Amino acid sequence: MWVYQKGLPFTGVLMDSGYATKTVMRHREQMQKTYYCPLKTNRRVDDSAGTTPYQRVDSLTWTQAQRKQGKPIKIRGFPKDHKVK
Repeated sequence: MWVYQKGLPFTGVLMDSGYATKTVMRHREQMQKTYYCPLKTNRRVDDSAGTTPYQRVDSLTWTQAQRKQGKPIKIRGFPKDHKVK
């Protein structure tokens, strides 16, 4: 992979929503890198810890604090205990 070939030092990654896939996101986590990427509005997520069905990311409700700091969500298709913020 080019990251290892170039030897570029970095701690964070900014990605487009097109790269917000399970494979890419999990790879960044395995590299212990912080990453930021928007999710497409139709992406199914759960912020209820499994008490309600998955819903579109654009239908989530956010408190003022969550708008600033984010909130943990589970993305459909990710492992059961895996959450992103």
